[in-house]
Amino acid sequence: MPSIQTQFINDINLIDRQQWNTVAGTHYPFTRHEFLSALENNDCLGQKWGWLPHHLAAYREGELVALIPNYIKYNSYGEMVFDWAWAEAYQRANIEYYPKSVIAIPYTPATGPRLLIHPDITLSQLEQQDLINAITKEAKQQNLSSVHWLFTDKQQTPLLQNAGLMIRTGCQFHWENRNYADFEDFLSTLTAKKRKKIKRERRFVEEANIDIQRIEGHSVTSEQWAVFHQFYESTFDKKSGWATLSLPFFQEVGCTMGENILLILCFHEGQPVAASLCFKNQVSLYGRHWGCNHEFHSLHFEACYYQGLEYCIDNKLQTFDPGAQGEHKVSRGFLPTPTYSAHWVAHPDFDRIIRNYLTQETEGMEGYIAEMMERSPYKTT
Repeated sequence: MPSIQTQFINDINLIDRQQWNTVAGTHYPFTRHEFLSALENNDCLGQKWGWLPHHLAAYREGELVALIPNYIKYNSYGEMVFDWAWAEAYQRANIEYYPKSVIAIPYTPATGPRLLIHPDITLSQLEQQDLINAITKEAKQQNLSSVHWLFTDKQQTPLLQNAGLMIRTGCQFHWENRNYADFEDFLSTLTAKKRKKIKRERRFVEEANIDIQRIEGHSVTSEQWAVFHQFYESTFDKKSGWATLSLPFFQEVGCTMGENILLILCFHEGQPVAASLCFKNQVSLYGRHWGCNHEFHSLHFEACYYQGLEYCIDNKLQTFDPGAQGEHKVSRGFLPTPTYSAHWVAHPDFDRIIRNYLTQETEGMEGYIAEMMERSPYKTT
């Protein structure tokens, strides 16, 4: 079998869109060329934000066979797998933690594939591990402190572990469609207390005379994207942080991958007052961003959760990932779901310390997931 050659590229546009998508596929929206190139094209990455593209491309006899979306990071912003304590420990030891290598989707804590392989080409497990090792080798050559594979899926996480990386377990709250006929059918599976709570929250929104529109991505106008972006920015103004995604980014993905986008716009007396944005494919819905310019009782739950649940039921989507964190999601039907990341640390002492820490953290996280599962709002049989 001919050997695989690898190279690192600092601009995704150096790879043809069709070639990239043939390898990555278009099922998972966040590894599409359209999504990642929109980030690079519209001032969402680069030195300003500390995300420098450094993607791995693998070829066999001149044909692109695999990709790894990789970034050299100068901070830990926008990752949602928090390693700030690790960075602080390095600082106390007078050792540089940044820059580091991060295999992730910028600002997107959604589980999915990170080692992208051409669907018509079979790579052995050894070859796949060679690609994983190529990332680590590049980190050593670039004198990076560490490598972090974030929100890896269940299929690839064991492969990363077999390559010697440390596995870290996290938790999000996801919903699963149990072939519900409609929203009322979903409510019927909940305990009376939780069912009453959700109905009351939806009634608050209805009584406030909020009109809600679900708009598929290709139908979103430039004016609607501008309204949404104002809401998106307002969320960061209220909670601190930086609104890293620019208006041109949203407008571009709306044009290039609108089939993967659902915008939920909320109106009061004819004026937009809130919005939430989801990405989707034929199986899953991913809640990503929310913002408002006026507070209405329970509108956040309606726009970010209940509208998405209804959309999944109506369109036969199987899962809904509403975003990171949030124990309040459990009472609304979202159950604790493990997430995974994989880590390589160059410094031998910190490698040992972090491995020991992760052993204890994993035990604690497994206990937390079990505790959250005990709060399930669903009826027991």
